[in-house]
Amino acid sequence: MIRQLLLSEPDLRAADAQPAPSGAFVLLAEEFPSIAVSPPASASDANVLRLDAQAWRAPGFDPFDWDEHVFGTANACPEGQCLTLNLTGAPREVLASTALEILTRYQGLVSRRNAASEGPLFDAILARHRALHDMSKPLVVADYRHALDVWQWVLRLAPRADVALQTAALFHDVERLLSEPDARVEHHARDYQAFKDAHAARGADVACELLADVGMDKGTRERVRWLISRHERPESDVCLTLLNDADALSFFSLNASGFVRYFPLEHTRRKVAYTLGRLRPNQRWRLARIRLAPQVRRLLEEALGAVTLPTTIQESA
Repeated sequence: MIRQLLLSEPDLRAADAQPAPSGAFVLLAEEFPSIAVSPPASASDANVLRLDAQAWRAPGFDPFDWDEHVFGTANACPEGQCLTLNLTGAPREVLASTALEILTRYQGLVSRRNAASEGPLFDAILARHRALHDMSKPLVVADYRHALDVWQWVLRLAPRADVALQTAALFHDVERLLSEPDARVEHHARDYQAFKDAHAARGADVACELLADVGMDKGTRERVRWLISRHERPESDVCLTLLNDADALSFFSLNASGFVRYFPLEHTRRKVAYTLGRLRPNQRWRLARIRLAPQVRRLLEEALGAVTLPTTIQESA
């Protein structure tokens, strides 16, 4: 898990080592309160991964290219030890803005929890969820990372989210482990919405059965079932709306780079428009703080009506 972020500013003077928090630093602290931001001398252990902010900000960069390095390094940490990210190569404020984008992509490694998800019940839920995934299969690995990412997005959007919403975030795509572990088929669907609705309904039943095994009470299980069964259609229910927002944001922040590599262009175009439609307009500002692959960015701007996304610090600096 990621617990510490080191920012190495070029030519940092001692007098400037602890400037007052501003701009991106404030947002970084709000969005990732469990991450300690420190100067390089504060490294807590040997598990330090150095990342170049200039490489992340380079024109044409695709964050997919970093995934196996970052996830692989985190997975290689000894049990009980956490990963520290050391970001270098840019002025302090740009480092913070870039760090926010990097942590957003890899927030599944942060594993933030709240009062509702602390304790043995959620430990059992996480263990059961992890055991479902055959990590020798690349598509299953992608599903697992996406599930954790949606969970983390839920906690960013709703820090007090209850256990039902957090569990629904983890299990919302569990049906894919049965229908698409080796190859995706969604691009062959004649009626895409009907395909997604059937996926949600089947997944809701599977999740409900699995959660009975870990001791979740029936009322909470039924709430999880209801959320998953409707997670492809935004409705007025607050938790369902949050689940749709989190799922949509995770597609853009984590999945889209791999999606555009796997699927035909026309299906990716349809998926981008479909997913944007699930995201509330008041949450679209977050898209400007997500590092998108160039082709995904073009398709997203097309779906927005040829309106250029706001320029991020990492592109304008």
